Amino acid sequence: MKSTIFFLLCLCLFVQQSISQSLPQGYPQTARAKLGINQGWKFHLGDPQAAYFEKDFDDSSWETVNVPHTLALTSLALDGLQDDKTQLIFHREVAWYRRDIEVSNKPNRKVFLEFEGAHQITDVWVNGKHVGQHAVGGYTPFHFDITDFVEKGKSNQVTLLLDNRRNEVTPPDPGPFDYVKFSGLYRDVYLVETDLMHITFNWEKLSAGINITTPTIDPVNKNATVNIKTVVRNEYGQTKECQVVTRIVNKEGIVVMKLKNKALIGAGGEVEFNQIGSLEDDVQLWGIDNPYLYRVNSMVVMDGKEVDCLENKLGLRKFELDPERGFMLNNEPIELIGMNRHQHYSYIGDALPNSLHYKDMLQFKEYGFNIMRTAHYPQDNAIMDACDELGILVYEEAPSWISMSTNPKWWSNFEKAARAMVRNHRNHPSVVMWGAGINHRGYVPRVHNTIKQEDPTRLTASQGSRWTGWQASGLTDINANMLYGPFIWDRSEPMFAMEGRVGPTGVAPHKRDEKMVGIISWTAHAYYTFHPTHSKANSKIDRTRSGAMTAFRFVRPETEWYKAEMFEEPFIHVKEEWREETKSITVYSNGDEVELLVNGKSIARQKPSADTLYLGLDHPPFEFSTVEFEKGELKAVAYKEGKVLAETVVKSPLKPHAIRLEVDTVGREFTADGSDILLVYAHVVDKNGTTISGTDHLISFGVDGDASVVGDGAEINANPMFTEYGVAPALVRAGTETGEITISAKAKGLKSATATVTTQTFQADVIASEATPIYDFEKIRVDFGAEDQLLQFDWLGWNGKDNANSIAEMDAFGGIKATLETGSSNGVIRWLGEMNVIGKYGFAYADGVICMDDDGLKLSFENLPEGSYKLTTWHHAPRSNSDEMDPNKEKLKTLTIHKLPYEKKITISSEQMLGGSEVDATVTEGQNMQFSQPCISEIILHSDGEHPVLLHFKGKGKKGVWLNAFELSEWF
Repeated sequence: MKSTIFFLLCLCLFVQQSISQSLPQGYPQTARAKLGINQGWKFHLGDPQAAYFEKDFDDSSWETVNVPHTLALTSLALDGLQDDKTQLIFHREVAWYRRDIEVSNKPNRKVFLEFEGAHQITDVWVNGKHVGQHAVGGYTPFHFDITDFVEKGKSNQVTLLLDNRRNEVTPPDPGPFDYVKFSGLYRDVYLVETDLMHITFNWEKLSAGINITTPTIDPVNKNATVNIKTVVRNEYGQTKECQVVTRIVNKEGIVVMKLKNKALIGAGGEVEFNQIGSLEDDVQLWGIDNPYLYRVNSMVVMDGKEVDCLENKLGLRKFELDPERGFMLNNEPIELIGMNRHQHYSYIGDALPNSLHYKDMLQFKEYGFNIMRTAHYPQDNAIMDACDELGILVYEEAPSWISMSTNPKWWSNFEKAARAMVRNHRNHPSVVMWGAGINHRGYVPRVHNTIKQEDPTRLTASQGSRWTGWQASGLTDINANMLYGPFIWDRSEPMFAMEGRVGPTGVAPHKRDEKMVGIISWTAHAYYTFHPTHSKANSKIDRTRSGAMTAFRFVRPETEWYKAEMFEEPFIHVKEEWREETKSITVYSNGDEVELLVNGKSIARQKPSADTLYLGLDHPPFEFSTVEFEKGELKAVAYKEGKVLAETVVKSPLKPHAIRLEVDTVGREFTADGSDILLVYAHVVDKNGTTISGTDHLISFGVDGDASVVGDGAEINANPMFTEYGVAPALVRAGTETGEITISAKAKGLKSATATVTTQTFQADVIASEATPIYDFEKIRVDFGAEDQLLQFDWLGWNGKDNANSIAEMDAFGGIKATLETGSSNGVIRWLGEMNVIGKYGFAYADGVICMDDDGLKLSFENLPEGSYKLTTWHHAPRSNSDEMDPNKEKLKTLTIHKLPYEKKITISSEQMLGGSEVDATVTEGQNMQFSQPCISEIILHSDGEHPVLLHFKGKGKKGVWLNAFELSEWF
């Protein structure tokens, strides 16, 4: 018997670690280990010609930092630096990072350093020896094989030199570009160990790693075909036989498909295992409202032992661009409404911990955005994971801006970056478009062809604008343009705004025109730029540009409109404060009328604005153009079909009185890893708790516990902090000790505030931290019928003879014997062969066995090993669709079994049933079950391993009991 196995992601424990006690019994330990090494790096800025890579160099005087790390914290005013869009000066430096790593002393191991990204050219030394250089750019992952450079079982010294100076051949350099290219070791770093027989890294070459595609997805009949290609490399000195076992696992941890293939792999060679299978039972589709994720667990077996394992997420979705209906997801048209997203963050630049990437997308979801464009470069793995989990579509592009170099080396690196982007994120269901022309240039044939070679399954998008010349889609799949005003479009193909304005006037044109696919507005968050002419370019305190949210992710008031437009839940929001200078009021709601009341007295009631600028919106703003201020309370009430839908109150602000501290812990933990960051907002409020904008207070933040305020003492104007919209933000960085953190905020003339949060334990072992049980249940499917039944593949046929009990011996579960018999010696049993019933499993319930017995029908299993089992049975009275072309036509002239009277309701009982002794089932009847569910009963049984498991199917009358098929599976 193949017993239930608890598979987690495969693990290789380092000698220095001992975590196996926390893992379930029977957990297979493979050679693969992935250890996060973000902590405890020594850092030095400058000196590119130095020999700091020497193994015995004394770096004790260097600063100790944790990754993600930027070369220097940056003020909102870009440190007062007047650079230009080619970024000649800002962060154009080199940096050294040094750290010791521990490597296991187990034999037959490969050792790698894996980088999710580093700005922008990276050289690596191990124990003083140069391993190699990565010079493709700073936005894509890479790795180094350091097996021959390390001493096993010992401490090994790693040195990195990161060169962020302007480079003529490393995109997005040489520029110009509208965004700031930050610096540092700003994404996660890992120490990876594998067996000599191992799965390769996805980005190594065209056929490498694991590539998951879904050749067919049928949203109507809920089935899918999944193709998994796994490249395994043999670095042993001789040929080895290798088996790849791929399991697709549902959310409950149950294996729903298992594929196995074997191959001989020569010494130093590799083989691509190409596996394909189909899913049709309980298939869950991935979508923006139900982002269901399966897991694809890929196991490598050599000499009967599991030696390597990787796991990917799988979302089953079908998408296409229809020339008339626009973007289709799972056969339904979707208006794509979202935002562009830079990975910049206040002070820390690009060096975001994974939690902040996730929070950005959680905020997208909160406002109903269903698509995100990665402007203008590949972004962190964490952002893709978040989009997969939350149901947000992604448009990702390679690193560049308007200008593209003509240097062949630049193009070579740009193509490599595009390929690495696709290979790294191709298994993410959220990704539906690749940018095949970068920002304002229009389509770029070389990029389109490169991406299609890497991934023919997704759409490519062109890009253009009025100031660089309007573009059609050209070679690409989508005509995507920057739409900030008038544009030229011949309507021969759909239009997609991959950039455009924020808010109702920006969205409306795209919702009222069926041929406009949607809009990804510019931009989600205020971002750093050296653009010389934007409105805040010369500000002394904040030069960040644009944004539906600030650089601290604080939502600007006008952005609240999206909640009214994108959600059905009752919503109302007043945009303005209720103060003396207020002359007009804007209300966002998904009601059909809004009433304003001042101190309980109604002053206006009206429908949403009929301005043609809003034509196409479901819920335009409610604009009250003339209101008279009266100190006190303004109440807005939304109505729908005459009934109150929602209401809200704003009060006229009093004098600033206190600070209200908001710690953004929604949807996340705060991890004591030395680099995690939490957002804190200090609201200046009056005695009523109303936030007061326009104050000039400076808020000072403090922390008690193992944490710190980012920028505290760094002379970047981070602490104390000014207010915007009456709110002063701060970033709090966790230390490495788990415990309670108290955060305080104070300002002159205001009552102070404190808040507490508890940091969570950090788990450096990535595989162990992500490990989740997998239940690989053995099961069988059995189809009852006469000898002439047409048996479906993967089903066992059980063919019996009329008026005789029947016994079937099966190899499943180590060998069992099943018996079908009448409840008494006076019973009549009849077997029905193949009939013509339409339906998903028509072949199973178009035939079967019917028992005419006052005591019903009995089914028993002998030799069933001890354990729990799920038994699923089908009970349907078939009626045939046969016509003159049916080969069974003659049989139907004399066959009367299907006309026998049958029980409409039956009871299934068993002493071995868990959770009760019997269940009821309502038997179905019919010849067309295409869109109807036949009667299916599921019960959980327990076998003691000694006695037969007996089930009794019985009706209340003296009619027949139908049993068409069953599935027996191991269970929890």
